[in-house]
Amino acid sequence: MIQQENGVFPAVCPLDCPDTCGLLLHKENGKIVKITGNPEHPITKGAICNKVRHMTHRIYHPERVLYPLRRTGAKGEGAFERISWDEAIREITERFKALIAQYGPESILPYSFYGNMGILSVDGMDRRFFNALGASQLKQTICNSAGNAGFKSVMGFNGGTVPEDTEHADVIIVWGGNIVSTNMHQVVLAEKARKRGTKVIVIDVHKNQTGQWADWFIPLYPGTDAALAVGIMHIMFRDGLVDEEFLQRYTLGHEQLREHAASYTPEYVSSITGIPVADIEKLADLYGRAAVSYIHIGNGLQHHDNGGLTVRSITCLPALTGQWLKRGGGAAKSNGGYNSMNSEALERPDLRPNPEARTINMNRIGEALAMTEHPIKALFVYCSNPLVVAPDAERVQAGFAREDLFTVVHDLFMTDTAKYADIVLPATSSFENTDLYASYWHQYVQLQEPVIPALGESKSNVELFSLLGRAMGLDEEAFGEREEDMIVQALDYPDNPYLNGVTLERLKKERFVKLDMSPLATYLDRLPTPSGKIELYSAELEAAGLPPLPSYVPVKEGYDGVRRGRGRQYPLMFISPPNHNFLNSTFANVPKHQQLEKQPVLQIHPEDAHERGIEDGDQVVVYNDRGTYEVTAKVTDKMLPGTVVSQGLWWEGESRKQRANALTPDRLSDMGEGATFFSTVVEVQRQP
Repeated sequence: MIQQENGVFPAVCPLDCPDTCGLLLHKENGKIVKITGNPEHPITKGAICNKVRHMTHRIYHPERVLYPLRRTGAKGEGAFERISWDEAIREITERFKALIAQYGPESILPYSFYGNMGILSVDGMDRRFFNALGASQLKQTICNSAGNAGFKSVMGFNGGTVPEDTEHADVIIVWGGNIVSTNMHQVVLAEKARKRGTKVIVIDVHKNQTGQWADWFIPLYPGTDAALAVGIMHIMFRDGLVDEEFLQRYTLGHEQLREHAASYTPEYVSSITGIPVADIEKLADLYGRAAVSYIHIGNGLQHHDNGGLTVRSITCLPALTGQWLKRGGGAAKSNGGYNSMNSEALERPDLRPNPEARTINMNRIGEALAMTEHPIKALFVYCSNPLVVAPDAERVQAGFAREDLFTVVHDLFMTDTAKYADIVLPATSSFENTDLYASYWHQYVQLQEPVIPALGESKSNVELFSLLGRAMGLDEEAFGEREEDMIVQALDYPDNPYLNGVTLERLKKERFVKLDMSPLATYLDRLPTPSGKIELYSAELEAAGLPPLPSYVPVKEGYDGVRRGRGRQYPLMFISPPNHNFLNSTFANVPKHQQLEKQPVLQIHPEDAHERGIEDGDQVVVYNDRGTYEVTAKVTDKMLPGTVVSQGLWWEGESRKQRANALTPDRLSDMGEGATFFSTVVEVQRQP
């Protein structure tokens, strides 16, 4: 495909998005000139979002880093000089060898996430390199770990209702997810169901685009979703809307849950959530009486102190009416468990000389960089932009500014993070690589082969870490393997029966191959929970000091029940969900997307704005003990009073006060050690 100057070529969307769309790349004179959806993809069927439609603006961006660079000015200044790859590799390996000799290999820390969802790019040669080096390990929990832990505590693994079946549901609840912006093909499926009378209900703290699309939008206070979930259970038990036979056969703890839920009266739940009693009754009745009901559990509600228990509580709901036996019934948080691959073959933990090396949680990177005992002396950042996406951003920036910290960044752009690097290395785009893609929503595995040559002197993660591994004198065989060899190894995983029949040969021929979903027919009879049943009661959680039954536990930083924020130093809860045209910090530097989003704004309720003398369009400062954030006020009633919302993660640009994560805490969630971005309190004042 690289050699052909003109034509239309298959590709895969690399973005951290559940849809993992099939694409077609249109080339003229060797350059991609247009990106469209692949109509042959069984799920995405040719429809794509504006983010990937305009991807050429990112690939051919005039500010793309195309050559290795060395810092010449102060950290953060952005002053660099061009160097050769030989110089870059020599400097990195010399520094690493010296640090290992003086401080040990754990003084080196990789920092990465899923800026590119290619399995080889983020779970392959990079992991081999840092394993063989003996570097500190990174716990990658910034996104979905709390929710995945919550779902898994009920069902035993991270796999729920498959997308195609959801169009058969009579009631669809989208709970805490802005799927119009983040999972557009689930919207398409819901629309199919809607045409035959399905009711779509959205429960969220903010009437975003998905809330506006819904048949019924139910707003609630941030972090109170678990109270609503158990409140629905209360009504279902009270009104005899549960499937007793299913509960007896397939669940553990339904008797205890019935007794426990008795205290979650509609009046009590209303006082916590802000939802009127009549709406709680109506919602429970609609859900409980539906022949087939599906709950789409979003990403946002897990980003609280109580995020794991919240998702756990919602995940228990389908069992009450036996939805798991009905086509299209049940729930889904992430379906990534279906396509789990041979991570040991990819990552080679056997190469690690120190299996007990310390692990650092990525949410605590600011704290970690401030450690004086066994300090981190080198940081290698790729597929992530921590100065924008990590919580407690001002502390993170202080850590990156350390002169004694040797930092390497591998990226397509001079990001906010890259400006603090000592060495910046040019990265390829996904369309310049060979890689393997699997969705955490649908059941199709896809192959990406290069469509254009690597621009400038950019290298893929596989190339880069192979080069570094050999330069460091590490295992020759492990760092000499080709991408296709690694794909074969990844797919060779008998422990996962859903991978049966998925091979490199088929992927080359068919481009997208469906998982073998036949084991799903009997999975309720062999759930991988400790009891083998749906665990409404979890002894494991009880042993860990957490509530064993679905429960509401108030967030640590916020308000609860009738005790809202009035009279407190920081009376408003601050939520910073994704906007429509960026994906976290990706695309925030692309003019096309900047024009679509215009500027960061703070949505504030008219009551809260009036109390502070704020009018629509005013410049305001949002602040707490961690930092400040300067934005334009947008007065709106799209959320309940006491909650302020700012969508999107913006790069520093001309202002040093436009990082929403300057306000967010680096506390960890109750389960999965996840991020607690949305358990944040602030005050807002009008700028003079």
